[in-house]
Amino acid sequence: MKLSELKEKLNNLDQIEFQLPNGELVPSHFHVTEVGQISKRFIDCGGKLRNEEKISLQLWNEQDYDHRLHPEKLVHIVNLSEEKLGLEDAEIEVEFQGETIQKFGLSFDGKTFQLTTTQTDCLARENCGIPNKAFEKPRVKLSELNSCAPNSGCC
Repeated sequence: MKLSELKEKLNNLDQIEFQLPNGELVPSHFHVTEVGQISKRFIDCGGKLRNEEKISLQLWNEQDYDHRLHPEKLVHIVNLSEEKLGLEDAEIEVEFQGETIQKFGLSFDGKTFQLTTTQTDCLARENCGIPNKAFEKPRVKLSELNSCAPNSGCC
């Protein structure tokens, strides 16, 4: 989800809920302690120079159970961050304290913001000899399939 989408969704909500991938809700007394832009410049394992821009939204909760962040207040925080930091409309990465700082993607199910799991990946699969699983179909020799032999009645 991009920053503009977050603001759009917040403008149509009465309350904010964030749900962790395991189904648990982030406690309703959470704070947004940071909004920022993360610029990552790196070289992948194939030697290609890459740039990545993300918006960081850090959620934190303490034991101040009466605290509630309302949608209009978060929109104000985001607007102020855009103004002061010159934020781009980039994808949001959410940080939340688990056993260590956890980083999540963000989606929306119509009522609740979903913290989505993220994974590492090889960005230079062609250089590393790793097939792109999303697009490559497994190759099968039809001659090795015995399930439809002549006179077996399967055809």
